[in-house]
Amino acid sequence: MRVALGQFNATVGDLTGNAEKMRNMYSQALQSDVDLLAFPELAVCGYPPEDLLYKKHFLHDSRSALEKLAADCPDTTIIVGFAESHQGSTYNSAAVLQNGRVAQIYRKAMLPNFSVFDEQRYFQPGTEPVVINLKDVTIALTICFDISNIEWLSKFLKDIGQVQMVLNISASPFHLGKIEKREELISQCAKEFNCAVSYCNLVGGQDELVFDGRSMFANSTGKLIAKAKAFDEDLLIADIIPGGSLKPALSEVEGRSLGMATPQDAVRVQVKPMRPAAPQPADILDEVYQALVLGTRDYAWKNSFKKVLLGVSGGIDSSVTAAIAVAALGADNVICLTMPSKFNSPETINDAQKLARNLGVKLMTVPIEPVLNQFHETLKTVPGWDNKGIAYENLQARIRGSILMSLSNQFGALVLTTGNKSEISVGYATLYGDTAGGFAVIKDVPKTMVYKLAEHINEVAGRKIIPADVIARPPSAELKPDQKDTDSLPDYDLLDKIVKGYVEEDKSPQQLIESGLPHDVVNNVIRMVDRNEYKRRQSPPGVRITPRAFGKDRRLPITNRYTTCTDKA
Repeated sequence: MRVALGQFNATVGDLTGNAEKMRNMYSQALQSDVDLLAFPELAVCGYPPEDLLYKKHFLHDSRSALEKLAADCPDTTIIVGFAESHQGSTYNSAAVLQNGRVAQIYRKAMLPNFSVFDEQRYFQPGTEPVVINLKDVTIALTICFDISNIEWLSKFLKDIGQVQMVLNISASPFHLGKIEKREELISQCAKEFNCAVSYCNLVGGQDELVFDGRSMFANSTGKLIAKAKAFDEDLLIADIIPGGSLKPALSEVEGRSLGMATPQDAVRVQVKPMRPAAPQPADILDEVYQALVLGTRDYAWKNSFKKVLLGVSGGIDSSVTAAIAVAALGADNVICLTMPSKFNSPETINDAQKLARNLGVKLMTVPIEPVLNQFHETLKTVPGWDNKGIAYENLQARIRGSILMSLSNQFGALVLTTGNKSEISVGYATLYGDTAGGFAVIKDVPKTMVYKLAEHINEVAGRKIIPADVIARPPSAELKPDQKDTDSLPDYDLLDKIVKGYVEEDKSPQQLIESGLPHDVVNNVIRMVDRNEYKRRQSPPGVRITPRAFGKDRRLPITNRYTTCTDKA
């Protein structure tokens, strides 16, 4: 039996566009004599549709799009995810399309309700397994989280007999380390059921989430045989070849003790890929870079922005953000703005110009000194105002934010903010200043990783896209004379360790201190993280690349007096 996994870039709510992409893949699959074509979880409506699922007309239109897809694609069996309204409840379902109609429906049984997932808010769990038979191959249908608990799945499928393949359609978002866990789970599933596993994942950006694709096949020993492209659409095709029951005469325990094959060792179901292996990310940095590029491209395009606009300071964060924007949208669609004041050094101004030349982008210069002086003179009429404190520093950032947003309004370009996760964690950002914008490209990227990404960008390009001085120079907001980030923050190596432990791993201050991190620094950083929730809540969305990002992942009350600090403020 020939199986195709059609991972495509769905857009939430674009029922017509998503169906058209599936029709195109269906046509490709027919040319390869495919017997079974699978599309991802909720492929018809896109994932996650969130509160669109409360709209009855949305569910009705989704069903209509599904039935039209079935009528248009009658010549092979198709498995496709859709949001189903059934007897007053809503289900995350997989439709079996055969002979121009919806022949069967499987309803997802295991509904995740953690991290970025809210499925129990919207869906009822299914209760019955669904099995189809094609070319004498028995196939059990599952959706995403259904295969997360192999013991549960074994009980769920216990009455259906031996299967030759488990098919899993999925919308599994990317984060660092996710692919290894996913591969391990698929391998475990194949070994447990002594069958092939076909796994079809979504690809594309949706708000903060990025889906990385990498659909795959495993044979009955759990070996991964073929994997689709990462961060790109792909049609992965393989032949599933059952070999019959290969049980040896000896028991499994006896066989293993003698070094003989057991049912789990035998390739009861083989998988033969139809093409050479697709290229995969070279390493973790390449993974992150590709995720950021895809997330930025899709957020802009899916929200109808053709161009983006950002301020470049000659610093590391804006340089990396600009490079990602160019990779995502092309140099012609990226506008950079430098907004110097008397505190900006000639070196950083020069590096901003170098960066723009290296990227081939348009660079405009709008000095803020005249505006800053006028603001200062106006504010001097208020008793207590001066130009020596943090308010004056933040005023500069707010002027820059206003300029960017005004030009965004004028030219219809999406403003990209340039803050990294380290700064956003502790509130080292100006509300309505450098947080002003539509999309925060590196908001989930720690500062230490931003430097590594800069080196990666240069290495991939084979030249210094990001000037060497930008990477080497100590970071500074340049809002007062001789300012350095370390005037207000610990060294970023230390800061990132604390942020990872506290934000991503939910460790207490005491646990962090016991791990060897300095007591005073830990408590100061945690206080900064806790008291800046209000800033993060008002900041734009950005690409999620860690297991715990601000936004959908980490939801804390703004008004909150609970503290775990080990000393008093």
